[in-house]
Amino acid sequence: MGNLRMRWWFLILVVLAAAPGLEGQTLLSQALSSFPQDTIRIEYSHPSILRALPDYSALRQRYEGPKLQELETSFAQLGIQESDVDELMLGWRVKDQTWSFFGLTAGRFDGQALAARATSQRLTAYKLGDLTAYCAGNSGSANCVVVLSDSLGAFGTLDSLRAIMEARAGQLPALGSERKFTQLLNQAEARDPIWGVAVGPAVPDWYQGWMPNQSDLKVDWVQAFKPVESLIYGINPGETVHLDIAMDCATASDAQNLKTAFDGLRLYQQLSWQNQNPGRPNPFKNLEITGQDNQILVKLETAYGDLMNPGAPGRSQN
Repeated sequence: MGNLRMRWWFLILVVLAAAPGLEGQTLLSQALSSFPQDTIRIEYSHPSILRALPDYSALRQRYEGPKLQELETSFAQLGIQESDVDELMLGWRVKDQTWSFFGLTAGRFDGQALAARATSQRLTAYKLGDLTAYCAGNSGSANCVVVLSDSLGAFGTLDSLRAIMEARAGQLPALGSERKFTQLLNQAEARDPIWGVAVGPAVPDWYQGWMPNQSDLKVDWVQAFKPVESLIYGINPGETVHLDIAMDCATASDAQNLKTAFDGLRLYQQLSWQNQNPGRPNPFKNLEITGQDNQILVKLETAYGDLMNPGAPGRSQN
């Protein structure tokens, strides 16, 4: 993947906290030694920067999917406040067509207060080695949290937390042993306050969930992105939304065919938006699609408000 400045936004309520000052590179190192080897997507964000955006509340309400809303509700039971969180590293993996969502976070955290709150709320506690996970429910899909240290926490389902603990203990291969994914992460990190990497089925899932107005297109995204081996994206919030993504395809021919398809979709999207939102600025007006060798670059710049139309899709539900 060539050098790339990538920007987008990522709006999320997060669920845990640790010590201030933990930078993205350090959190990435923790993820490489904590996330299971079969992780197919990682997303880093800096909530303390996002909270300063004037449009943060409205954008969070619009783009926060049900999974993140469940996390917000669950961890509010533990007394965890959004303002406590400085950084977040999310991970996704899929097994038997079932997606798992988990992560690490850094900010400010009081383990004793969390334990006391869990007891008062009668939340279920599970031992994970020498640590304790607190779960907001008894089902396998319940959201759980565990304090890894005074400056680091993890969350996810109980199975996901077990996998994280096993990876950290060397009992399960960690993501850091996946050389190609690690190279992609090293290319993506530290460029912007928010960035991410997706491979395999995570590529179409990310694109359909984040690009505006995709719900109106009758496109088999899994098939469309079949030749795409990896995708890197990033976010740098400002007065407008800037999106730059880079996709690596298996061959240069695959990249050219995908670019041709995207060029056609771009024209359709421009017309579709104008028909559905007459008189409103078109977010696809400044959409640029270029290709070089086996890589496709997509750039989009538009105002926040232009993405807040009733017909725009929300976040991916995975």
